[in-house]
Amino acid sequence: MNWFHFFRPKSYCSKSFGRGIHADIAENEEELFNKAYEAFEKKEILNAYTFFFNSLMNYKNGLPNQNIILTREKESLKFILYQGSAKINGFTTNKKLYAEVTMVKAKNANVALKRYALERNYQFTYVNYCSDGDHIKLKLNLDNITMTPKKAFYPLRELALNADYDKEHMLSEFEQKELEDIDHIQKLDTAELHVKYRYLHIWIEELNAKIRTLPAEDSIGMQAFLYLNFLFKIDYLLVPKSKIYQKMTKKLQNYFADEEALPEVKNAELAKYILSLEKLDFDDFSQNFYEAKYTFSQIEKSSYDEFVDFIEESLIKLRWYKNNRHPQIIPTIYSYIALYALYNYGLNPAARKLLHIYICVIYAEYMNALGCKGYYDTQKNQFLEVR
Repeated sequence: MNWFHFFRPKSYCSKSFGRGIHADIAENEEELFNKAYEAFEKKEILNAYTFFFNSLMNYKNGLPNQNIILTREKESLKFILYQGSAKINGFTTNKKLYAEVTMVKAKNANVALKRYALERNYQFTYVNYCSDGDHIKLKLNLDNITMTPKKAFYPLRELALNADYDKEHMLSEFEQKELEDIDHIQKLDTAELHVKYRYLHIWIEELNAKIRTLPAEDSIGMQAFLYLNFLFKIDYLLVPKSKIYQKMTKKLQNYFADEEALPEVKNAELAKYILSLEKLDFDDFSQNFYEAKYTFSQIEKSSYDEFVDFIEESLIKLRWYKNNRHPQIIPTIYSYIALYALYNYGLNPAARKLLHIYICVIYAEYMNALGCKGYYDTQKNQFLEVR
């Protein structure tokens, strides 16, 4: 019996949180992957790819998520694979594997976007941008002579992840108004968008109120925890896409990558960005959300030791604030630890679910507003009984 059943109340939340795939892998995923190896060795190429793609399919509540659609023909296997905003169309024969993503109409692409596509080609290992005259596409073309499941996995993953990223980047940086092949993405319900918009402002008000109460001394580190926790919270609980996701990701990357900038300068940059989020009207805010299916995880798997080291280092900082009489920042640091880990580490399912339960409890009001009830009663300030 899965011991997580002891934690899960009867009510089930169908909403997706964070950057994960939000689905379960096939129970026989390893068996299918091994069968693909065996079939490739026997040069049964179409059978091998059938096993391989079935190993990548994921499930919700035991039902196929339809993240991959296969069509077997006599001498080929056609497939459609979904990764966020990207729809990958492809086929394989005994001789080759071909896959492509249609990005934009060539006539609608400005010079800057075309230059970006050319520059991106130098960053790829397996895929490349091209144009068929009508559209700009990202494509993959592989020889099946010495193919194995791993040799297929990494090129397809590169195609899917980069196509998804670049489509959103084109919207964010190049003001590309029309993307191709995005009929599969689903808009969020207006009521859900209003909940997200309302809590964005609630959390900004709470953040500003906490910043004002910080002492003059030793406040730079506390400000950093507050700003970073806020952004990780927005990413995990609101799950923005497009412009908000692109810009927020860059702010976070710059914060941790720039070791020469003064902490107060980096805090000011985060505060400035959060102010820009506060100024978004509802219509602009709503353009940054949609539901989609995912096949490949954006985050590389992390080792258990790496995850534990991060927690231990964070707890050392937490103890310093506790010993120096700054109790007001302690809850934020605990939240930061969980949200940072969910954002940065490819955790195993057990660790990820435990951290999600913690987030559901400390942000129970928001979860309840979304209709995700079942862990904590915010009115009575007590955990709900699990039956």
